[in-house]
Amino acid sequence: MIKVRTQLMLCGGTGCQASGTGDVQEALEMELEKQGLSEEVKIIETGCNGFCAVGPVMLVQPEGIFYQKLKAKYVPHLVEEHFLKGRPVKKLFYVEPASKETIPKMSEIPFFSHQMFWVMRNKGAIDPELIDEHIANDGYFGVAKALKEMTSEEIIEEMKISGLRGRGGAGFPTGLKWEFANKSSGDVKYVLCNADEGDPGAFMDRSVLESDPHAVLEGMIIAARAINSHQGYIYARTEYPLAIKRLEIAIKQAREYGLLGKDILGTGFDFDIDIYQGAGAFVCGEETALMRSIEGKRGMPRPRPPFPAHKGLWEKPTILNNVETLANVPQIILNGGKWYAGVGTETSKGTKVFALSGAVNNIGLVEVPMGTTLRTIIYDIGGGVPNKKKFKAVQLGGPSGGCVPEQCLDTPVDYEEIAKVGAIMGSGGAIVMDENTCMVDMARFFMDFVQDESCGKCTPCREGTRRLLQILDKICEGRGEDGDIETLEELSSVIKGAALCGLGQTGPNPVLSTLRYFQDEYHAHIYEKRCPAKRCIALLKFEVEADLCKKCGLCFKACPAEAISWKKKEVAVIDKDKCIKCMTCFVKCKYGSIF
Repeated sequence: MIKVRTQLMLCGGTGCQASGTGDVQEALEMELEKQGLSEEVKIIETGCNGFCAVGPVMLVQPEGIFYQKLKAKYVPHLVEEHFLKGRPVKKLFYVEPASKETIPKMSEIPFFSHQMFWVMRNKGAIDPELIDEHIANDGYFGVAKALKEMTSEEIIEEMKISGLRGRGGAGFPTGLKWEFANKSSGDVKYVLCNADEGDPGAFMDRSVLESDPHAVLEGMIIAARAINSHQGYIYARTEYPLAIKRLEIAIKQAREYGLLGKDILGTGFDFDIDIYQGAGAFVCGEETALMRSIEGKRGMPRPRPPFPAHKGLWEKPTILNNVETLANVPQIILNGGKWYAGVGTETSKGTKVFALSGAVNNIGLVEVPMGTTLRTIIYDIGGGVPNKKKFKAVQLGGPSGGCVPEQCLDTPVDYEEIAKVGAIMGSGGAIVMDENTCMVDMARFFMDFVQDESCGKCTPCREGTRRLLQILDKICEGRGEDGDIETLEELSSVIKGAALCGLGQTGPNPVLSTLRYFQDEYHAHIYEKRCPAKRCIALLKFEVEADLCKKCGLCFKACPAEAISWKKKEVAVIDKDKCIKCMTCFVKCKYGSIF
C-alpha cells in the first residue's frame, strides 16, 4: 500500500470558490491521476485560508509551500515540476510588493507572520467535513473536561477569569452573561449562536463556520453545561449555503460520535443543536429580534429589561453569543482562563478577528491580539493602500461604527480605546478607504443601509434615520444649505438617546464620526458646491487641462455618450451638455489631464 506523502490543502471557502477553486481542484485530480500520483498526493478541500486577496490558494504539506492565484491552466506544469521533479514553482509564490521578494513558505509571508491564530487555528489546516481531523487537533477535549471534571460554577468562573467579552459588538463579559442565566430559575433554558452577520464587508463568522464548524459546536456544548441547557439553536443567514452545509455535516457527525444528543460522553448530560435559517434582516443581529425570529414572529427588538438571561427565547432563560465568541470557549476551558487572559490589554483579553477589505492590498481575515494598533493591521498585515494612494480612513464596526482617520492609526484595538475615537469594535468589519473616498457619500451609504434595515418599530430609528438620509442625499446632490450640519448633529443625538435597540442607537455613528474628522468635506459640499474626492456626480464638471493633455484620444474612444471631440494631434474637448458624468474619461485618462 502506497502511503500519502504530500497533502494539498486547497482552500474551498466561499471566496476561493468564487475565484475558481473548483476548476483548480478538478484539474489537479485529473493531472495527478494522469501522472500516477493520486495515491501519493492527496487533495484536501479546506475552509477559508484567510488570504482572500490572492485566492485560490493552496498549502503543500508537510513542506509548508504556499501557492497563490492558482488557475486550472497552471496545474499540469505545477504537478510535473513540484510533485514529479521536486522543484516548487517559483512563479506561483507570493511576491512581497515592496521588496519584490518571492516568499515560498506560508509562515514567512507578512500577512500570516504578524497574526496570532486562536479562533482561526484550524483555518486551511483541516478538512472541515471530517470530525476526526478536528479531534486530532485537540477538538472536543474542552467538552470532555467541562462535562467530566467541572461543575457549572467552575466553568463560569474560568470564563470570568479569562476576561472574554462578546465578539458580536457589545463586548459584554461572557462569563457574567452565563452566570445570570445559570442563576435564573427554570428547567428549560436555551443556548443560541448568532451566525447572522450582516455588516457590509464582514465575513468573519462565515469563514470560521466554513473552516472549523466543530469549534462552535464545542463552545455551545460547554455553554449549555454552564447554564444547564438541553437545546441550542444556530441562527445562520440563508445567504451562507456553504457554512450551513458544513454545520449540518458537523452536527450529524457529532451526534454519531455521542458528542451531541443524549448522555454526552456517558456523563448523563443531554444537549442537542438545530439550525435556524434567517432571511438576512440586519436587525435580527440584535438578540431579542433574533429570538422573535426563531419563534416564527417578525424580527423586531423588544424593550429590556427583562433581559434574555431571565426571559429570552419563548420567555425562557437564554444566552446568545456569536460565532467568534463561542469558538474561543473550548480553548479557554482546555488551557485555562489565565492562559487566555495572558494576551491582550487590561480590559480586552485574547485575540480579535477582523475582515479587512476595501482599499487595501491584502484583503482577507486577520486575527491579532487585542491591543494591536490599527496601523499594524492595515500596513504590516494588510500591505497598505494600493496604487500609491493615500490612506484616508477605516470604517470599524460596520454601519453601527465610525470612520477612524489617519491621525488615529496608532489607536490600539481595544473596546474602550476604539470607542474614544468615535467608532466601535463591532463584530470585526474593517473597511479601508483611500483619498478618492468621499466621506459625506460614505456616511450617506451607511445611513441608507441603516434606514433600509430599520424594523420600523420605534419612531426615532424609523423616521430619524430617514431624515438623516434625506439631508445627506441633498448635500451629495449639491443642494445642501446653511444649518444642515447642525440638524445632522441634533438629529443624531436624539436618535442615539431615544432609539429602542442597538441598531438605532448606533446608527448615526458614521454621520457623527465623519462630521468629527471630515467636517471640511461637508463645508465644501454645502458652501462651495464641490466634492473634494470627486465622487459626488452632481457636483462634478469635467474639463480637459490642455497643458497636461497628451492628445492620445483615449478619452474620446472611451466616452459612451459621444460627448468628447478629438482629432489627432489636438487637445480633446468635452461637451458639457452631452456629458453624462459617468467618470469613464476620468478613469481612462492615464495622464491626469481630466479635471
